Amino acid sequence: MNNVIRLIDSHTHLGAPQFDPDRTDVLERARAAGVVRIVEIGYDLATSRAAVALAAQHESIYAVIGVQPNHVADLPDDWLDQVRALAQQPKVLAIGEIGLDYYWNAAPAAVQEACFRAQLDLARTLRLPVVIHSRDARDDTIRVLRDAARGLSGIMHSFSGDWEYARACLDVGFHLSFSGPITFPKAVNLHDVARRAPLDRLLIETDSPYLAPHPFRGKRNEPSYVRLIAERIAALRGIPLDDLALAIWRNAEEVFGL
Repeated sequence: MNNVIRLIDSHTHLGAPQFDPDRTDVLERARAAGVVRIVEIGYDLATSRAAVALAAQHESIYAVIGVQPNHVADLPDDWLDQVRALAQQPKVLAIGEIGLDYYWNAAPAAVQEACFRAQLDLARTLRLPVVIHSRDARDDTIRVLRDAARGLSGIMHSFSGDWEYARACLDVGFHLSFSGPITFPKAVNLHDVARRAPLDRLLIETDSPYLAPHPFRGKRNEPSYVRLIAERIAALRGIPLDDLALAIWRNAEEVFGL
């Protein structure tokens, strides 16, 4: 890599109000840390539109659009048509974040699953990958993916499960994306997955402004910190950071079609 580390933060929410005071400075720090691509993720119709707008303003930023399970309760009748229209915009890479969330239970499970399946079908029609949000919904997430996502490429956003869950996700053909918790000393299950998962199926993300890695845990997260996640995974696998960064770059290019 000619001693140049190129990193991609595959999942951010830079449109969040936490970045309103210093968004430009945040992007400058990301560039200084070697983060040359950032994927801005929508989680409802408004943030999806904002992601498209942010990508249009910055060469290094790309957009992912969709409706996350915590925002499916009161959608307009034409919500899927709106997602479809946004997917046609330049620099939109995938449909997401979509999935199931039984922790917050902001909508009945049946409603969540119907919206999940509708967006998986849309991604298949549009030949786009998907970004999956799954919280306290492991079994149902795998059930839906096995049934409705075969042949789709996709990413398990902020993966937080054990090796059994990771293997199920890998068997569906999905990538595992690690965020700040991989750097926590007590996250032994995540450490095990990061060591055992195939190198060509790994991605990294910050989920900024959430889930800041050690030593910034509990503070606002930002894309420059994705380097700390890469360093931790490289250490867990016993490989040079250069090698890990190159593999993740290639993985991101493959799954997002860059």
